[in-house]
Amino acid sequence: MSVSRRDFLTRTAVAVAAGTLGRSVWAREAWRRNAQTPTPPQINPVFTPIRRNVGFFTGRGGTIGYLINTGGIVVIDSQYPDAAKLCVDGLKARSGGRPIDVLINSHHHADHTGGNVVFKGVAKTIVAQANVPGLQKMAAQTAAQTAAQAAAPGTTPAPQPEQVYADATFDSVWNKSVGDEVVHATFFGPAHTGGDAAVHFEKANIVHVADLVFNRLQAYVDHPGGASAISWIAKLEKVASTYPADATYIFGHAAAKFQVTGTKADVLVMRDYLTALVDYVRGEIRAGRSRDAIIASTAVLKGFDDHGPLSARALTGTYDELAGK
Repeated sequence: MSVSRRDFLTRTAVAVAAGTLGRSVWAREAWRRNAQTPTPPQINPVFTPIRRNVGFFTGRGGTIGYLINTGGIVVIDSQYPDAAKLCVDGLKARSGGRPIDVLINSHHHADHTGGNVVFKGVAKTIVAQANVPGLQKMAAQTAAQTAAQAAAPGTTPAPQPEQVYADATFDSVWNKSVGDEVVHATFFGPAHTGGDAAVHFEKANIVHVADLVFNRLQAYVDHPGGASAISWIAKLEKVASTYPADATYIFGHAAAKFQVTGTKADVLVMRDYLTALVDYVRGEIRAGRSRDAIIASTAVLKGFDDHGPLSARALTGTYDELAGK
C-alpha cells in the first residue's frame, strides 16, 4: 500500500500525535503538551526475559522486543532517544558489548522509531516494511510544518528530532536465522498504519505485534498514515490464525492494569474491540451525527469498559475511513 504526500499532509492533523501512547507513559505524556513542565518524566528502564533469550524492554514509548543469543542480537523498535540510550546500554551489558545485528522498526510512529538515532552505528542494519521509511518522512515533514505554524511571529520554530530511516526493507516477509533462533517479520496489510510488521521468534514461540494490539486501551487509527480500522480487524484474525495457539505475544502498549504480554485471546479481544468501534461509528454516521460530534464522543463501548471512554485518536481515523475522507 502507498500513501501520497499530498493525501498525508492534507488529512487530519491527528497524525502528528502518532506514537505517544505507551503503557509506561499513558498518564505521563501530558508534559509534552504543558509548557510549564520543560523536562520529560524520569524513565524506569526494565528488561524482562520471557524464554529462549527473548524478552522485552519498557521505558518510554512502544514496547521493545529483543533477542540475545550466541549468534547475534535482534531488537524490535527503538522508543524515544532517551529510552533508546538506556536500552542500548542494557543490551551491551547483557551481551558483553557486542554490536546489534538488526534493529526492526515495526512501523513508523515516533515512539517506535525516534530512538533510531541512538541505534545508528550500533545496529548493523535497520529493517522495516517497505512503506515505513516514506511514512516516517511524511510524518516528520508534517510535524515540522505544524511547529512552524505554531511558532510566534518572528521566532524560530522548535528544532525537530533527527530522523534515521531503515536502510533495508521488505514487502511481505523478511526472515533471518540468528544462532539457534529463526526470526520472521510479516506484513499482513493495512491496520494500525500502512506498514505494521509482526515479528515471530519461531523457536521461542513469541510474537511481537507492536501496535497491532493496544491491550485494553483505546486504539490509534492513523488514517493519514495508511491505517484501516476495517482491515485491522481482518489482519488480527490473520495473526491469530497464523501463529501457534499457545504463542506468547508482546504488545506495543497496555492499560495500567494490564500487561504488554499476552495470548491469542488478547489478540482477539483487540479484534472484537475494533469491530465494536467500527459498528459504533457506522451507527453514528447513519444517525446523521456530524463528524465533529462523533469525534468528540466519550462513550464507552458496550462490553469494553476496561478500554475506557472513546477517544479522538480512535474515532477520527475510523470516521474518515467510513465516510470516505
